[in-house]
Amino acid sequence: MPRVWDVPVHDSTRVRDARVAAEHAAALAGLDEQRTSTAALVATELATNLLKHAGGGQVLVDVVAPAVLAAGRVGPRHVQIATIDHGPGITDVSAALRDGFTTTRSLGAGLGTCARLADDFDLHSVPGRGTVVVARVGAVPEARVTESGPAGRLRAGAVNVPFGGAEYSGDAWAWVRDGDLVTLMLADGLGHGPEAARASTAAVEALRACAHVAPAEAVRRLDRALAGTRGAAVAVAQVDTRAGALTFTGVGNIGARLCEGGTWRHLVSRPGIVGTHRPTTLRQEETTWAEDRVLVLHSDGLPSRWSPTSDTYRAATDPAVTAAVTIRDASSPARPVRDDTAVAVLAPTPPDHP
Repeated sequence: MPRVWDVPVHDSTRVRDARVAAEHAAALAGLDEQRTSTAALVATELATNLLKHAGGGQVLVDVVAPAVLAAGRVGPRHVQIATIDHGPGITDVSAALRDGFTTTRSLGAGLGTCARLADDFDLHSVPGRGTVVVARVGAVPEARVTESGPAGRLRAGAVNVPFGGAEYSGDAWAWVRDGDLVTLMLADGLGHGPEAARASTAAVEALRACAHVAPAEAVRRLDRALAGTRGAAVAVAQVDTRAGALTFTGVGNIGARLCEGGTWRHLVSRPGIVGTHRPTTLRQEETTWAEDRVLVLHSDGLPSRWSPTSDTYRAATDPAVTAAVTIRDASSPARPVRDDTAVAVLAPTPPDHP
């Protein structure tokens, strides 16, 4: 089940909690002692920044896995540490990433260290609106599993927030590859808590055997896999990278937004619950996919009237950062998320990205 550590950082005692969360996540990810120490240091630095320079914020720690690659290969798991704040933001991001840089008006101290130590590091900051940082620590870069071809130029990421600080989120996501096909799924188990988490986890496990089938057929197979659980709202989106086509099927209240050249539009799901009340007919929506596209799937923890802003997506941004920005902009310290909330994003890798 998707164990997530949600640590609100509003005093110095919670900095330690963020470090401990990273250590627990590292144990789940199978990191060795050195990499565990790295994850703990990154979590400590980012939590300290929240407290000192943003007036507090939120640290989210979980274990993420890359896509299941061809021939059943699975890439190494990473500890993902995301921070979200509604503080003053960073005026000069490049300067903030230099070691030793600090200011009483914005984040800075420790960011350069985190960027060097983490396997992946990215941030998004808008003065007056706050900052989002995502760092991942896992296997050393030399051990990473990569995929060539057009499908290898797509990447996915997500942020998952359990309701009320619970240990488990009822939402779960996964992405898989099969040749030219890249499939992204988000599942929202009915209700929240461990039973909801079991339903969404069953969907994740079932998806790993569905990388080669179209979204509607994948949902049918997930429906069988979720029988005996509470069931879940499920959305499955598949990109055929060689054909330049996106196919989408959704059942239940998973929101889907597609950005096409800066313009956002909805992809429509049908009412129902996968595993208990799946509609007899499953609709597949088809559209083109190109280098300027970005797909956002989100559970109903986000406000129903949430709308992407002009800077929700930036071409070089890590998809998990886009997901965290979505959560930041749809909530506030006075209006936290109202249910398990997950946002998953699929986007092309920039040509100059390693």
